[in-house]
Amino acid sequence: QVQLAESGGGLVQAGGSLRLSCVASGSIYRINTMGWFRQAPGNERELVARLTTGGNPNYADSVKGRFTISRDNAKNTVYLQMNSLKPEDTAVYFCNADGVITRAQQNLRVWGQGTQVTVSS
Repeated sequence: QVQLAESGGGLVQAGGSLRLSCVASGSIYRINTMGWFRQAPGNERELVARLTTGGNPNYADSVKGRFTISRDNAKNTVYLQMNSLKPEDTAVYFCNADGVITRAQQNLRVWGQGTQVTVSS
């Protein structure tokens, strides 16, 4: 069974920084894409950033230039460095692993439990 363990969320003032980490565990052969989504109260879950195994990143327009996604394929870990945070970044951030291949299955999609990021004015 594949699980995602998230860390790094918290409370920060506007203009501050946070670094989110997500470690995938289990008998994993490959994860094609790892990324981060977020969901604010009353809103739908939206993509923040994602990164393929080959290193191709995608960012939401609202975070370009402020957030940086990276991953360590050997450790099955993805990071999200969040700088210049704004109150509108406040949301629950969910780690996502897509196209996960294990010894038993392939093309799995796995979600983390979510970590709260709160940015005060």
